[in-house]
Amino acid sequence: MMRFIIILITAVFFAGCGKKSETVLNKTEHKIDSSVSVQKKITGNPYYSRTDTNIINVSDTEWKKILPDSIYQVARNKATEEAFTGKFWNSTGLGTYFCAVCGNKLFRSDSKFASTCGWPSFYETVRLNSVIYKEDRSIEEVRTEVLCGRCNSHLGHIFDDGPPPTGKRYCMNSIVLDFAADSEFKN
Repeated sequence: MMRFIIILITAVFFAGCGKKSETVLNKTEHKIDSSVSVQKKITGNPYYSRTDTNIINVSDTEWKKILPDSIYQVARNKATEEAFTGKFWNSTGLGTYFCAVCGNKLFRSDSKFASTCGWPSFYETVRLNSVIYKEDRSIEEVRTEVLCGRCNSHLGHIFDDGPPPTGKRYCMNSIVLDFAADSEFKN
């Protein structure tokens, strides 16, 4: 009976975020110390900037040399981290979320909300061009993929089941997000 309940709960969470047959990273593949920002972890990334908003075009070959494999798999190969394992899925700190690949400002913590899907969820971006959208037909259903508006890295998907005022749910992978608390970053 317990096994049935676990399977049922897992199915509900995956269905809720539209995750069916995607590549899923397990917990050990993507664990990063959340006390150290990704910016500091990714040494030698000349493209990371929290202030530059210019679009960058970097080849996947170059990203593979620069990024840790776990971030590369999600950002460039569109893998998905396992539900309820990412460092930001239930975080409540006040601050700003950035693209872990290029430093583009994406979300404010006041647009983050508690979602039952197991991934960090937001109802709006910081600015209109923070992200771009692409139709995703990688599984049986059509979804809308969310990509970084600066470096074109895969962040997650957007759904129409979020809270007011937008009704949107940006369902993001923690591993491709970097966070700066308000105390360490001034808008």
